[in-house]
Amino acid sequence: MIDIKIGNCLDVLKELPRDYFHTVVTSPPYYGLRDYNTGTWVGGDPNCPHKRLSKISKDTATGHKGMHEQGNVVGDAIYRQECPICGAKRQDDQIGLELTPQDYVRRLVEVFRGVRDTLKEDGTVWLNLGDTYHNYRADGLNVKQTLHKDKHDQPEVSPNRANKIQGLKEKDLMGIPWRVAFALQEDGWYLRQDIIWHKPNPMPESVKDRCTKAHEYIFLLSKNSHYYFDHEAIQEEASQNRWGGKTPINVDNSKDKENVFNGLTRERDMMPETKNKRSVWTVNTKPYKEAHFAVFPTDLIEPCIKAGCPKDGHVLDPFGGSGTTGLVADRLNRNATIIELNKDYVEIAEDRLMGETPLFTKVKVL
Repeated sequence: MIDIKIGNCLDVLKELPRDYFHTVVTSPPYYGLRDYNTGTWVGGDPNCPHKRLSKISKDTATGHKGMHEQGNVVGDAIYRQECPICGAKRQDDQIGLELTPQDYVRRLVEVFRGVRDTLKEDGTVWLNLGDTYHNYRADGLNVKQTLHKDKHDQPEVSPNRANKIQGLKEKDLMGIPWRVAFALQEDGWYLRQDIIWHKPNPMPESVKDRCTKAHEYIFLLSKNSHYYFDHEAIQEEASQNRWGGKTPINVDNSKDKENVFNGLTRERDMMPETKNKRSVWTVNTKPYKEAHFAVFPTDLIEPCIKAGCPKDGHVLDPFGGSGTTGLVADRLNRNATIIELNKDYVEIAEDRLMGETPLFTKVKVL
């Protein structure tokens, strides 16, 4: 069964049963990269676009034309609290457009307090987060950061910040994933592991003063020191050729050779066929054509659910997006609840789940 709940996750989490979910697999909106169009404007001019239209240009390397056309502008083209053109005030429950990283971190800590209440005592959280740069520039120009054509993961230009953030310099990497991880640790979560999601097909970047980024983090957090973790369910195939095909020692006579190779055969027969899963996961990104926002690859979520939730158990995703967590949970014979604020994304998730799950799967939108 897959339940899709519409609303602010902070509110919906309060309505969910306590001590219920075995694991949480989620990827919150990254800090300062997208506007998911969930806000409303109060006051001011109802005909005002509430966007910095001067940033639109023929050349999107110096403007937000492409983002405006999609309706999810980034950087300083977003008016996050008040429209300086008409004075309208923004009301919005979405996470990711806070003025400072500290505000963003505080809101996520609040969300995961609600998550903790819904988790079983041996429950876990698998949290995927990407990082972002402090590209504040006094001249207001944008720096083109990618040659990628579909914009699924990042905007075409590196988003400038409308406000200069104290303690950060222009071009500083903000360290958002670790800021969040340490804040959750301080709030009582056990920070058990940082997993590197290695992307063999990263988004190309035209930067010339650093490497192209090809990884993100997945943090494994637990509610208590002892928790459910089915390590056997995600074990990897072990190499059966310890010596790379070479004889480990030199022997001269045929009898000794026979004894040595008999010993090797016996030892290899005893060698395990699997090994513990490593902390670097190589998974290609796979955009979902119906969504213009980044989506989880199903191969990335599968080991999280296998290790964190028994069959017929319950999985939660408080930032449901296109419903990938629910889709994978159903394929693995687990139940899922996903929460999504944007009604358009709920429609995308519902259509996807109805189209890609077996006929007998129950998908409810609440």
